[in-house]
Amino acid sequence: MRVPGTSNAKLAPNACAGVRAPTRGSCICNSTARTAATAAARLALAGFQWIGPVDRQTGSDESEPASRIGQTNCCRDVTSPRPPLAMAGRPTPRLHRLMKRGWRGLKLPYCRPTARNPDLVRGITLNTPHRARWIRDCQESAMHPVIEVSGVRKTYGKTVAVEQASFEVNQGEIFGLIGPNGAGKTTTMECIEGIRKPDCGTITVLGLDPFRQVYKLQDRIGVQLQQAQLQKRIKVWEAVDLWASLYGKKAIDGRRLLAQLSLTDKRDAWFMNLSGGQKQRLFIALALINDPELVFLDELTTGLDPQARHAIWDLVRGIRERGKTVFLTTHLMEEAERLCDRVAIMEHGRIIDIDTPESLVRRHCPERTVVLDVSDPAAGDHFQMIPGVESVTCENMRFTIRGRGDDLVSEVIRCLSENWIRVTDFRTVLPNLEDVFLKLTGRSIRE
Repeated sequence: MRVPGTSNAKLAPNACAGVRAPTRGSCICNSTARTAATAAARLALAGFQWIGPVDRQTGSDESEPASRIGQTNCCRDVTSPRPPLAMAGRPTPRLHRLMKRGWRGLKLPYCRPTARNPDLVRGITLNTPHRARWIRDCQESAMHPVIEVSGVRKTYGKTVAVEQASFEVNQGEIFGLIGPNGAGKTTTMECIEGIRKPDCGTITVLGLDPFRQVYKLQDRIGVQLQQAQLQKRIKVWEAVDLWASLYGKKAIDGRRLLAQLSLTDKRDAWFMNLSGGQKQRLFIALALINDPELVFLDELTTGLDPQARHAIWDLVRGIRERGKTVFLTTHLMEEAERLCDRVAIMEHGRIIDIDTPESLVRRHCPERTVVLDVSDPAAGDHFQMIPGVESVTCENMRFTIRGRGDDLVSEVIRCLSENWIRVTDFRTVLPNLEDVFLKLTGRSIRE
């Protein structure tokens, strides 16, 4: 089938099945469209399927219920199992020009790809001279970083706090910055927040300069500092109301935020009567009161008990699920491993590695360890013959087998089965982010 104005690309089977002629006012085609078949074919080439006229009041057509379609849907993406794409607003100027040049009479669903949903532009093949550039712009906007740091250096006299730090933080991710004491983590974060000005280098936050456009940026970010204080006799609810009044936009519900952080019972307490953990939770609430697009959390769970720590972890995950971005520093490797999508390791003011926690462990600590108790004294000879084993040690009939490879545990179990070795205790020890941290930064105590 060849469609006028399109290439000779083959359509998917049943791409035009069930196509109905458009009606006046349909959100798919207007009265200037060539034919219903042409419209459906072009949508199929773009990776969408036409589902016919849509009732703007109910958001449904004759073939599917409103619960599946959603309001003002006009087509769905057949290349992805995601729900149908909605008309989320007016087309962008580039889309508008594109429709005028090559897709006259046809309205496309407006969707803006995000870092976590880059597949929204998958399979689109527009028949215009601007096809490649449009797709490239969509893909670049999908992965556009929220924070861009390039060549930042900061010194205090002869002390170099940050040396040529460069990294990016993408939208919708939790990014962690870890390192020993004095590595430059807090200084780097304060430079990004606009609190300290670096000696050289460039920083962009949400497309803004944190020093020249500081007031525009302050309404869009939330900051929890490593150390902060309030007036001794200010009450918890007074602090929340005061912080909410400082922002031009409407703040979120302070009562609900205090409830999430288990501070409802301390609502009328003075700041000086709060415990260390309660003060920490209050500062986190103040950082989130303006519903920021980007949240900075510096040592967010310092001094908190396990229950409060897990509650705050759930809160941070909820921030990411709403499409926000979180930039945090921490000394707890478990916290970084559980929360962060990516982690940057800082040493002596330099970024020495950036990756996901799983990839960092896999690259830097590929070793595996199996610890087992057996009753056969000759079992060590069998263990030495296992492929990938590097060392076997024994203490009071407890064997520790160290080696490399993902199949090490399976090989140990196979050896036990083949040699009929009785086991009374068996456990595996896998490396984690703390092992990577110690390997890259050393074990000496920092001042």
